Amino acid sequence: MAEVLSAEALADALVGLREWSGDPNGIAREVVAPSFLDGIRLVDAVALAAEEADHHPDIDIRWRTVTFRLATHSAGGVTGKDLALARRIDEIADRA
Repeated sequence: MAEVLSAEALADALVGLREWSGDPNGIAREVVAPSFLDGIRLVDAVALAAEEADHHPDIDIRWRTVTFRLATHSAGGVTGKDLALARRIDEIADRA
């Protein structure tokens, strides 16, 4: 099982993850897309990446604003799997 990051380790990791915030229980990022359909395309691309990683974010869509929340539920908090998927979401959002 993946190990939950300490508050200090997570704070260090978040320095390199622009736009992400949170605590050892979970991290989140909002992306404002140019349009509703662009937001849906972003969600679709992230869904494909999540399937490849076998790790799935909680996703909230509000018009053009898409919020991604990450935590490893089986571990009870944020793990390296969440940081890896956050980096992948950043890559996808940068191209959107």
